Amino acid sequence: MYSRIIRLSVLVVSLSLITVNNPLQTSIAFAGIGYVVTYTLIPRLTKSFIRVGLKGKDLSKPPPVYEIAESMGAVSAITYLFLMFGLIPFIFFKYLVSFTSLSNDESISDNYATQYQSLANNRLFPHNKLAEYLSAVLSLQSTTMLGFLDDLFDIKWRHKFFLPAVASLPLLIVYYVDFSVTSVVVPKFITNIAGGEELLQLLNQLIIVGNYIVSKVSGLSFGTLNDYVVTEDSPKLLDLGVFYYGYLASVSIFTPNSINILAGVNGLEVGQSVVLGIIFLANDFCYLFSSNVPQAAYDSHLFSVIFIIPFMGVSLALLQYNWFPAKVFVGDTYCYFSGMLFAIVGILGHFSKTLLLFLLPQIVNFIYSVPQLFGIVPCPRHRLPKFNIKDGLMYPSYGQLQESNSVGKNLVKFLATFGLISTRRDEKTNEITEFSNMTIINLVLVWFGPLREDTLCTVLLAIQLFVGLFMIGIRHTVGPWLFGYDNLSWGVS
Repeated sequence: MYSRIIRLSVLVVSLSLITVNNPLQTSIAFAGIGYVVTYTLIPRLTKSFIRVGLKGKDLSKPPPVYEIAESMGAVSAITYLFLMFGLIPFIFFKYLVSFTSLSNDESISDNYATQYQSLANNRLFPHNKLAEYLSAVLSLQSTTMLGFLDDLFDIKWRHKFFLPAVASLPLLIVYYVDFSVTSVVVPKFITNIAGGEELLQLLNQLIIVGNYIVSKVSGLSFGTLNDYVVTEDSPKLLDLGVFYYGYLASVSIFTPNSINILAGVNGLEVGQSVVLGIIFLANDFCYLFSSNVPQAAYDSHLFSVIFIIPFMGVSLALLQYNWFPAKVFVGDTYCYFSGMLFAIVGILGHFSKTLLLFLLPQIVNFIYSVPQLFGIVPCPRHRLPKFNIKDGLMYPSYGQLQESNSVGKNLVKFLATFGLISTRRDEKTNEITEFSNMTIINLVLVWFGPLREDTLCTVLLAIQLFVGLFMIGIRHTVGPWLFGYDNLSWGVS
């Protein structure tokens, strides 16, 4: 009863907050609507998901263990997509142009400025940004579909690893058409060292050759900012050309897969996405509420906020059902959906490199997992922590080392020396026979000892939050010192 009253109250307040010409407030209202819709739909759809075979057992619980619905992240993803469709009229300004001024660029600009400025306190996007918005929604829609297919058919890792790159094509195409900015700032300390300028010139020549080859094959040209004037005090730029699009595609591949790899504990997939959303919003609000921020930077981070806030609404509702003890599983659908969302705001918000700072725990987890993922040491199908029925705690799970090669055995010994894995040895020969599986979930258990599942998840989320907030400080203090530039007025220059 109380739950229904709370949901009804949230819905009423959210509907009252919807305001024309105020995209930030309206996105908060849509987040409330998304929360209520998702929270209401999930329990009503669980039986249907179980009926069609989307179900599983939580092996980290004492018996009796009952089947619960899987892939319920699809509910959050689809709800989110409908919210983003509904947001369009509230965040875009469609300017009108009279027929008499169609041939006069100055009249068009004046007409646009007059109408746009007539809206009090507006922070609306001009109509020509709609292509970016729709490309983002299309990429999310494609990613959600691919994730759901993975949940249905359990696609092998080597086949599904590159699927997010396909889903990101609309995003990259619009980026190419609208921006085509492929330059990166080179830190001054690189150009100031001996041979730094020569290295920069060599890299530039190699990139020019790569651009020429790709242009000959595809007919496309790759350029960057044409109006950037390099002075003595300005940071140097390196135009990556076509390689920048390879980098963006790599971000689109890594981000969804990184969420998917760091999973397996109740609440962890959704929890880390919610924490990342908080970190992204904290970084965005640094721009939105700072003085003297360039308009382009302001618009980019407003774009990010408008995508993140409704995402938080649908994710918080899902988290309540997925938190320990989980009533539903989120499935790969949610992991791909949330990961692609962060890639989208990073790319279209023009802070894809800052995005990687926020994903540092995921990057560490991936690098730490590489020996198992690439077969250097044995990798069992499931590397989840092991649940002990007697005390109800989670313990590190172990892989067998007997079948490993000499490289793998030496690597395990090296990691064990620095306490990065736990090992088990043969009582007679004292040789290592087992090692803790290489995920930071197991590593936390190695360092902190056995933990209850919800405590383990909380520790991991706390690490994610601390690292993310710390990286925001690093980005706007050490970053400007290294690169010689920052859009924030309070950043160290």
